[in-house]
Amino acid sequence: MTLTSQKKSQLIAKAASDKKALDIMIMNMHDLTTTTDYFIVCSATTATQVRAIADNIEDEMTQAGEEFLHKEGYQNAEWILLDFGNCVAHIFTEEARRFYGLESLWGEAPTVEYED
Repeated sequence: MTLTSQKKSQLIAKAASDKKALDIMIMNMHDLTTTTDYFIVCSATTATQVRAIADNIEDEMTQAGEEFLHKEGYQNAEWILLDFGNCVAHIFTEEARRFYGLESLWGEAPTVEYED
């Protein structure tokens, strides 16, 4: 059974939360891009935690029958991107998140803070 993009975004956010991700935001990209429905953005204090969050998201999505299409940044782990088609997870170190300002870049996206 394939998850809806909204349920998928919630599952990604929960998997991030399970590994103590910080400031988890779900950005609705429906009206802003044709490439994805949601960005899930979060931060971690260390590169090790960034990788742990990415690994947990990947594991939880695989268990749900959802495979990622593309992964970037795992080696450096300042910003890991996991592309699940209609949902894209962005896991940053806190410093990288401030530097790249993804939420500002897509400031017109309706955004909700994930609460476990």
